[in-house]
Amino acid sequence: MAADNLLKITEEEGTDILCTQEPHMIGNKTVGIPQSYKVFALGEGRKQAAIVTNNKQIDTILITQLSDEDAVVLETKVDVSLIIASMYFDINSPIDTDLQKMEATLAHAKGVEFIFAMDSNSRSTSWHDMLTNKRGQILEEFFMSKQLHIVNEESCCTTFRTSHGASNIDLTVLNNQALDVISDWVICDQESCSDHSNLKYGLGNGTSRSTDINTEGVTYKVTHRNIEKFQGNLIQIMEQHFCGTNNLVGGAEELD
Repeated sequence: MAADNLLKITEEEGTDILCTQEPHMIGNKTVGIPQSYKVFALGEGRKQAAIVTNNKQIDTILITQLSDEDAVVLETKVDVSLIIASMYFDINSPIDTDLQKMEATLAHAKGVEFIFAMDSNSRSTSWHDMLTNKRGQILEEFFMSKQLHIVNEESCCTTFRTSHGASNIDLTVLNNQALDVISDWVICDQESCSDHSNLKYGLGNGTSRSTDINTEGVTYKVTHRNIEKFQGNLIQIMEQHFCGTNNLVGGAEELD
């Protein structure tokens, strides 16, 4: 049902590239995607990540040495050469394993624009969640050390919700070179028929007006229209980090 709904939205809005996590599977094969689409996935086990393309005019190459069941990395060209990674961070596995995969992708990119679309299973107020857990703290520190930017914006919608609560565990992350490549990021309010919301944004050089805010911590891509809101959020986050009031929690949580 979720796959059918996503494909319907894709057709209606003319989406060219889909980064998916936990795709519908039978055995170890992705199902429910028309043959006219091109599906990129790798590995012999159950695939938790895939990238689907719906535009034959876009050149795409699967980077096999960086891809497996939980991470799919493509090199494509959307006005500029661009590396896109769809990643699933297993809540039951150490997050360090996934960070090593990200690090390998960063080393491969070497200055090329790249975008990570991920189900991080990690919570942090830095990406507008209600709290920060241990996984979120580790991921924050990784983003800081690699000078990565979080595209997620504050919204009345959340990226993940169940009957037990809601959180923002799905992230869009990019490097300095890709700041002008991505535009109009939004959490869709359309029914996804899934416990995860669909995230939508445009790709293409020169399509986004942005202000780059350089700090010593987690960095963000900020559009001119929400700079005042960002400044208020930034002050709150700085107070949390420097005054020791950040809400850091440990233990297991229901994430997926």
